[in-house]
Order: sequence, then structure tokens, then C-alpha cells
Amino acid sequence: MTLVDVLALLAIGGVAGFINVLSAGGSMLTLPLLMFLGLPPQVANGTNRVAITLQSVTAVGGFRRMGHGNLRVSLHLALPAIVGALLGAWLATGVPDAVFQTVLVLVMIGASVFMLLPQPKLDTRPLTTDRLGPGIYLAMFLIGVYGGFIQVGVGALFLVVLYRILKIDLPQVNVFKVSVILLYTLPALLVFAGNGQVRWSMGLTLALGNIVGAHVAVKVNLGQRGAQWVKWLTLVMVAAILVRLVLF
Repeated sequence: MTLVDVLALLAIGGVAGFINVLSAGGSMLTLPLLMFLGLPPQVANGTNRVAITLQSVTAVGGFRRMGHGNLRVSLHLALPAIVGALLGAWLATGVPDAVFQTVLVLVMIGASVFMLLPQPKLDTRPLTTDRLGPGIYLAMFLIGVYGGFIQVGVGALFLVVLYRILKIDLPQVNVFKVSVILLYTLPALLVFAGNGQVRWSMGLTLALGNIVGAHVAVKVNLGQRGAQWVKWLTLVMVAAILVRLVLF
């Protein structure tokens, strides 16, 4: 890696870690960056999981120290997601690079459209397991499959399930989101590593930026109004990346 590569990984990693914890879309920045720096799509997909894992450890630890989170609910949500992530990661290791890049472009467009949808009416009560039904568990399995496969925009899916279906507020969504992502990303990372699709030096460098961004985000954990500028920052950067992916 060159000095420019390292600086790019640290800078974009910091922005992505902040966005991932507070909203959704950080991997829409980091995955294309890894590809721009020369990694094949599948290797970039695996390498990105190193940063996601360490970013999630930082966020979960920070929230726990602040007294936020519910381990029982997190495990209920995470177990079907873990099963799905193992399946998704296994599928991703054999996808041709051209197909993967096409999926990436489509996913980034879809996630960007979702981020523009209006805010639902929220239920700010703490989430408990009695509000979790079969539909939620199925949704978490499907999120796991998707997250294991590509990860990009997975935060938007959590917003669909936790924010728009269960209607819990964004601070609660962020706490549960990072917990579940941590638990399913670890086994997915092992699948990619076992297939030789992780570049550890780049992944750990990116992770340093993600960790700093996640640490700052935990301290902030903005509500809906404060998260608006995060959403628009993500959309602007995603638009630039899409132009680069499609036209060059």
C-alpha cells in the first residue's frame, strides 16, 4: 500500500464508521474504495468485513458502557441472522466478479432510494422479545443472507425491520443494529478468510478509521433530525461512486 492508499482508507473508514453506527450506508463508501485500490470485488467484499467487525466491537462496547442495549433481544434478533449470513457468505465466495459489481451498483441505487423515504410514526418504548414474531425472525434471516453476501446497505434493511415495521426510534435501532451486525459478521468473515478472500493489511487499516468513526458516533447517537445531514452526506458520496462504477 502507498501512503495515499493508507490515508484514503483511514479517512473513508472514519466517515463510514460514523455513518454505519448512526444511519446506514457506510459500506457503500468502503467497498468501492477497496475495489478502486485494486482488490478484486470478492476480495474487497471479504476485506470490508474486517473493518465492519472491529467497528461493531467498538460500537457495541461503547453502547454497553453507556447502559444501552438488551442482550436477550439482541440474541433473539441475531440467531436467524447468523444462519442467514453463513449462507450468504458461502454464496458470495463463488459469484463472478462482473456479476458482483452489477449487484453492487443495483444495491447502492436501491439503498439510496430507500434512504429518501419519509419518516414513519414511531413507538419509543424499549423493544422487548414479546414484540418479536415469526415475520421478524424471517426478516432477520433474510437480512443475514443479504449481509453475508454483500453487506452494502444492510443498515437500510435494519431500518425497514426495526424502524419501519417495529417502529422503534433511531437511537434504539442503532444499538440493536450494531449488536446483530457484530454477531453475524464474525462467522461471515471466517467464511471469506477460509476462501482466501481477505486482504488483512488493508482491512485492518480501514478498520482503524472505522473504529474512530464508530467511537465518535456512539457519543453522538443522533435522533432523526440530527441524522438528516448524515443521510445527505451519504447520498452525495454514493452518487459520486456510482458515476465512477458505471462510467469508468
